[in-house]
Amino acid sequence: MDYLPSLAAFLAPSQVERWSRALADNTFAGIHQLDWFDLALLVPYFLLLGILAVYGAHRFIVIARYFRHRHKVPRTPPMRFGQLPPVTIQLPLFNERNVVDQLLDAVLKVRYPRELLEIQVLDDSTDDTHPYTEALVARLKEQGHPIEYIHRTNRSGFKAGALQEGMARAKGEFLAVFDADFIPPPDFLENTIHFFADPKIGVVQTRWTYLNRDHNLLTEVQALMLDGHFALEHTARFGAGLFFNFNGTAGILRRAMIEDSGGWQHDTLTEDSDLSYRAQLRGWRFLYLPWIECPSELPVDTYGFQVQQQRWAKGLTQVALKLWPAIWRSDAGWREKVEAWFHLTPNISYPLMVVVSALMLPVMMVRFYIGWQQMLLVDAPLIVCSFWSVVSFYLLAERELDKKHWKRAIFLLPFLLAMGVALTISNTKAVVEALLGKQSSFVRTPKYAPRQSASAQRAVAYRRKSGWLPLAEIAMGTFFLGIVAYCINVMNFFALPFLLIFVSGYYWAGFSTLWQEHQAKLRCQREARKVEIEAVS
Repeated sequence: MDYLPSLAAFLAPSQVERWSRALADNTFAGIHQLDWFDLALLVPYFLLLGILAVYGAHRFIVIARYFRHRHKVPRTPPMRFGQLPPVTIQLPLFNERNVVDQLLDAVLKVRYPRELLEIQVLDDSTDDTHPYTEALVARLKEQGHPIEYIHRTNRSGFKAGALQEGMARAKGEFLAVFDADFIPPPDFLENTIHFFADPKIGVVQTRWTYLNRDHNLLTEVQALMLDGHFALEHTARFGAGLFFNFNGTAGILRRAMIEDSGGWQHDTLTEDSDLSYRAQLRGWRFLYLPWIECPSELPVDTYGFQVQQQRWAKGLTQVALKLWPAIWRSDAGWREKVEAWFHLTPNISYPLMVVVSALMLPVMMVRFYIGWQQMLLVDAPLIVCSFWSVVSFYLLAERELDKKHWKRAIFLLPFLLAMGVALTISNTKAVVEALLGKQSSFVRTPKYAPRQSASAQRAVAYRRKSGWLPLAEIAMGTFFLGIVAYCINVMNFFALPFLLIFVSGYYWAGFSTLWQEHQAKLRCQREARKVEIEAVS
């Protein structure tokens, strides 16, 4: 009970009265007049905030569309094939030795007539994944499984190039694609193939779930972020008849659609979204079946997560630059075009946030003299559009997917907001590179096969140096910590919760990346010493 005197002092009338006067103080309201310098700060600041708020408000539109159209997701195909068509399952790999065994084990359990099924292992690996997988596939083929091994040494076109080359050799009319960390359910083809009896259907996409959702806080936050995309966005766009994208895995595509749309192209890092828009512009229909779940693996470390997000951010921006003129000139309605814009360009918010962050402290100083009532009138709508749209969007997604345990998402929301901040610098770099036309290689996400106990022993092989990125994130966190100190000094407590999200987000990204790299270095040194000892003995 020792805290009671302190609490009493904290709530003493004199203190409360002092804070009330400070918050209601309009001393400078009639004295300070905005000059050109103030306007040079305020106009771009609120213009950028307004753009960010528009993207935030778009989530409310997605929510409304979801409720209006969620019943349109089909549970059974309207027609069925009289005779099943041949299907090729494509498994693109690159240096993913950890997950090869579980991938092939799952694919071999997929139920489909063996005389109509072909499995292609598209391996571009440059490490020991190549000889291991080649030998494994050879053994499986000897056992009678319909499996082929295709190895490329030049990685031309990266994943898109591998898929295109595989398609040239494929026997199937339909191509099911699974990334290395996915585990398709045995009834995957049984549940999807008959939807293609409609000759206008080009793609059937299923919903991702996550093998390692509960691995750590980062994976829980990622699952929350992706659930919003797969539970709400895809359902809303599909139900409303708008463009949506094949996600590159856990889906099945009609070969004729790929060929009609120009094939797999590798001038963007998101070849799946590129093909999706080209196909839908040519009139092909896409289906989304969220009731079919396909388990996958989430990145377990901060840098791996950022690498994945950078690739998606840069790739979507590249697709927007490549295809927007064609989308605009197309016969699609204005609703389709507007939604395509919001779908392909949301990552522009990251560089805008960097500029807003740089302006935040001087703008706060200018606005201190305006009065808090005017600040509230301007800020409240922006907060509703940005903050509350995020809260509503992701809580609804969790409630729709898991009505029993969805309330846990409430406690994860601050971490989700912080992780969104943590992506700001890395994704800004990706978007700027896309806008400048700078090409980069396809950097795959590290995979560790969480179901296998030996996977951690191979984690070192996936490490990459993050360079200046974590240092920039720590610097930004420190900058926002300075803004927090300023707000405390001027008693602007209203802004503190939001500013602390920025501090924690940047510090989380920067310090966790440095810590994980340090641990990887120590593991590497231990392995090297172990090899030396074994060599001597």
